[in-house]
Amino acid sequence: MKRKILGVFVTVMFGCMVLSGCKKNVGTPEDNAVVENEDEQAQDTETSEGHTFGYSCIDIYNPYYDVVKESIRGELEAKGDTLVVKNPDGDVNKQIQQIQEMIDEGVDAVFLAPVDWEAIKPALEALDEADIPVINVDTQVKDTDLTAAYIGSDNKNAGAVCGENLKTQCPDGGKVVLLECPSQNSVNERITGFEEAIKNAGFEVVARADAGGTKESAKEKMAQILAENPQVDAVMCGNDQMALGALQAAKEAGKSSLKIYGVDGSPEMKSELTDEKSMIAGTGAQSPINVGKQAAKIGEAILNDEDYEKTTYIDTFFIGKDNVEMYGTNGWQ
Repeated sequence: MKRKILGVFVTVMFGCMVLSGCKKNVGTPEDNAVVENEDEQAQDTETSEGHTFGYSCIDIYNPYYDVVKESIRGELEAKGDTLVVKNPDGDVNKQIQQIQEMIDEGVDAVFLAPVDWEAIKPALEALDEADIPVINVDTQVKDTDLTAAYIGSDNKNAGAVCGENLKTQCPDGGKVVLLECPSQNSVNERITGFEEAIKNAGFEVVARADAGGTKESAKEKMAQILAENPQVDAVMCGNDQMALGALQAAKEAGKSSLKIYGVDGSPEMKSELTDEKSMIAGTGAQSPINVGKQAAKIGEAILNDEDYEKTTYIDTFFIGKDNVEMYGTNGWQ
């Protein structure tokens, strides 16, 4: 495996948020760091004997991926390793270009959450040609033979637990909207899990839309759907950002009784759940802290020629209004 002497990174110090008292570990203040710049580049000032890893996610401004990044960084720096971060801003072509930059810079391995699970293939092939292993994180690539390992949440279960809750909330069924993102396999699995859970329970999917995984797009798509379908009972969203966008659209449309679900377990989503009047009904919670820690450990094992698990799934579970106080609202679980 290629090794290269690199300089010490000039890193940005992140603001800390004080955790409220809660019954379960929701992480440390560092796990909720604020993103202050897109890319973090190396400075050739002093030498380091550790490994250099690259990190490329869908969008670093999504709080989930920022927490994954910080969790990975903490584990790596404890081992004397460094992390090069690139932000593609949800653009797969930019992600492919930035991964080539990482190859040219001589990284030893790359943590990757692809913007598009199929279109990312050229970058995977370039990494394979350069003999740089890929630790696939969160959303799985289609060409799994070009990755060394996958670490992610049990996404199908994350959607299923939302569907199971909806059945208890609407025992007679109802009309459902799905906000998805077909280019992200993790979202596909969540929507599949949800649909399987509500099958044969009296629910009708009246509309579904590709909301691109973002709050802004979800708000726009949901507004259009509500204009065409005034009678909607529930909305299942592929992540919390889309759920929060759907919430804004529903409020602006004068709705008050929708049941909106997401996946992530983000602090903002949990804060909504503490409001009994909020239309946010629940979230299939993930743990980006544990995803990052496991990814870092496996990345280290790969470069050190140690045994490791090819596929690792981190547990997901439901957080709703009746149990949100167990998890707190200022941090991630």
